[in-house]
Amino acid sequence: MRKLLIFAFVGFFAQLIDGALGMSYGLSSSSLLLAYGVAPAVASSSIHMSEIATTAVSGYSHYKFKNIDKSLILPLIIPGSISAFCGAAFLSSLPGDVIKPFVSFFLLLLGVYILVRFLLLNVERSKPRPTLSPKKRFIYPLGFVAGFLDAIGGGGWGPVNTPILLSQKGATPRKVIGTVDTTEFAITTSATLGFILFLGWEEFNWLWVTAFVIGGVIAAPLAAWLVQVIPALILGVLAGGFIVLTNLRTLLLTVDLDTTLIYMIYGILVAAWLTVVMFSIRKYIRIRDYGKSYVKQ
Repeated sequence: MRKLLIFAFVGFFAQLIDGALGMSYGLSSSSLLLAYGVAPAVASSSIHMSEIATTAVSGYSHYKFKNIDKSLILPLIIPGSISAFCGAAFLSSLPGDVIKPFVSFFLLLLGVYILVRFLLLNVERSKPRPTLSPKKRFIYPLGFVAGFLDAIGGGGWGPVNTPILLSQKGATPRKVIGTVDTTEFAITTSATLGFILFLGWEEFNWLWVTAFVIGGVIAAPLAAWLVQVIPALILGVLAGGFIVLTNLRTLLLTVDLDTTLIYMIYGILVAAWLTVVMFSIRKYIRIRDYGKSYVKQ
């Protein structure tokens, strides 16, 4: 019972982070299951099964709060669903752990770029467009790669799509995050179908699935509301820092370093991230107050 409460608690915060920053439900949840010694294929299949419910609620919540860029929905869903099914089919034979460090390094660099970009954002000159307009030849491969990595890694749709879409000129953080979260429903459904066909129903731990669903469903509407009210400047810095910390953890675990040193490095970077977040909040307050004084004049 205690373990199930922990899983529900983790599901709540994983979905809260995922819905507000567009990533990490799968990564957070799979990390917990793997720490308990669960096989990667079983962990990924159980997480994707629970995500069918959480992504449905999250997607509907983002839709109601108008956090979606409709032009990106199908270009992401079509290739992502196909590759997610393929990833689920071949998970047992693919060296996902070997690929992860290289992907994490690339995402870490993108996270640094996003953090710096939003931290130095010139609000007057960098007003985001209502929608992104990247070329289809860019979006289709992105969705395909993200769907495949999501299936083999237990999470990857958000960590791949969110930073890359946020790095595009004119990106609106809340719409990027809302769109990625909404499209994830189709990807996780496709991956789950693949796991059912190639692993069988008996590989799912339904108690774990239920615990993650309960926590995630409760958190989804709250996360969609948060991404609506948090200013783009602060949200971009939050997302960029979270991308860096998430992928740095993966890289540190692949290097043979002393555990104390890893904790020290991580602690310093967390403190630096919190400092940058506070700086972004103060900058937003200054911009807001300046805007109010300008209107009064």
